[in-house]
Amino acid sequence: MWPTLTLLALLAAGVCYVGLRRCRAEAEAERERQQREFESLYQQHEQARARELAQQQALFNSMSEGVLVLDGEGRVRLVNQALERLFGVTGDLRGRTVMEALRLHQVQELVNQTLLKGQVDDFELELPGLDGNRSLQVNSAVVLGADGRQQGMILVCHDLTRLKQLENTRREFVANVSHELRTPLSMIKGYVETLIDGAKDKPEVAMKFLQTIEKHADRLTYLIEDLLAISRLESGQIVMNLQRTEPRGVVERVISDLETKAAAKPTRLVNEVPAELAANADADRLQQVLFNLVDNAIKYGRPGGSVVLRARRNDRKQLELSVQDDGPGIPPEAQNRIFERFYRVDKARSRDAGGTGLGLAIVKHIVQSHSGAVWVESVPGQGATFFFTLPDISGGL
Repeated sequence: MWPTLTLLALLAAGVCYVGLRRCRAEAEAERERQQREFESLYQQHEQARARELAQQQALFNSMSEGVLVLDGEGRVRLVNQALERLFGVTGDLRGRTVMEALRLHQVQELVNQTLLKGQVDDFELELPGLDGNRSLQVNSAVVLGADGRQQGMILVCHDLTRLKQLENTRREFVANVSHELRTPLSMIKGYVETLIDGAKDKPEVAMKFLQTIEKHADRLTYLIEDLLAISRLESGQIVMNLQRTEPRGVVERVISDLETKAAAKPTRLVNEVPAELAANADADRLQQVLFNLVDNAIKYGRPGGSVVLRARRNDRKQLELSVQDDGPGIPPEAQNRIFERFYRVDKARSRDAGGTGLGLAIVKHIVQSHSGAVWVESVPGQGATFFFTLPDISGGL
């Protein structure tokens, strides 16, 4: 009997062993399945989080305003491309402090104020740069969690540089126009008062005063006409009547219009423009450009000198016209500004010579309306040469 019981015990032990191994294998398989499911869910979560962060970053990068997000410890959590451009920073700024990332005490001061007040609006920040200062307006606010505790901070930077430049230009323009209007009006008023006080009874004096009044009235008329012209050019209200135009003929008309003024200087006007050249241009506007350039050359050229007009085809398939004088020239620092409205190299001498201060600005706008460019080359004491380009159609339209 004992052998039978022993055999049965061994069989039972074997069955139990096999059962245990099977249970262990099943448990291991279940554990591995759960592990794979967990890893899959984790990967899905990470992918979703990465997509969310990418969408968030794309949204921030699409903003024109610079955005800086700080975490609860005051370290950079997120910046967008606009902020990197505004502050000229590169690389990964995440995890750095504000001072480490931007190296500006003004921004750290703004962060400190925001921590105290919870929100700061219209904080002005000036950033020095190679092309001049950049003006920013920064709004900042503390980010609070559901429990009311501070979780971080967000700063939004608006670039006001262009607006400030436009405002400065507007102020300069108003000041310049006011000055240009005040001078002839004061002269007219003074001479009229003198005439009323008795000078009208002296024919020779009265005639001289009336001629001066007429001169300054004409100056006001020219100023208003130039202001209207440049306003229409800048707003695109003047449409260019582009057609085949021969510059030599236009130069001849300009010389004819200015020959009396040139003879009074005296100045010799020389037309060296080849007859075979032609441009796709508005003949009347081209005449206005050349008139302004030649008129300036006569004003500022030396007495007994000459003004030479030339034209050629350049290597960009354009006509390049030039007006050369033999005056005092233009300093290098003024050559980039000479085409600005009312800009004068020598204010006293320019006003003595007359003019509205808008001629070269009008020249620039007309040339640009022809898809051309205008510039000046000059060496002080050796005169100046003004160049501009037009579309070349010498071979036909």
